[in-house]
Amino acid sequence: MGEQLGQLKIIVVQGKRLVIRDFKSSDPYVVLKLGNQEVFDKDLLKSDDKMGNAFLNLQPLVSAARLRDILGVSSGETTLRKVIPDNENCLVRESSINCVNGEVAQNVWLRLRGVESGEVELTIKLVKNVTTKT
Repeated sequence: MGEQLGQLKIIVVQGKRLVIRDFKSSDPYVVLKLGNQEVFDKDLLKSDDKMGNAFLNLQPLVSAARLRDILGVSSGETTLRKVIPDNENCLVRESSINCVNGEVAQNVWLRLRGVESGEVELTIKLVKNVTTKT
């Protein structure tokens, strides 16, 4: 079994310039895929409409978490790495990976593909697992 760097947490902050797929608005949701795992919510009232997709390589976040452990960073805020838009991600602009009080976090704007327009802002955190003794 590989090393455990922590728990991955994804926070959907906001979307902008999303396409309208219903009459006057849309009820978008985010589907997250990690390997063969999926987390999602379905539209109960009608069939789902495609509102775009995006991808992000998590390897820079994992590398930053390893660097956090090597450096022993556990308090304050430290920038560990910068990630630029390329063919391994759908980043709109450069993004920093920071260690904030032991949590490795990256705030990203991703451009949606396969649609006329749309971007989604996510905060991705790799939080150290806290074990408790019983």
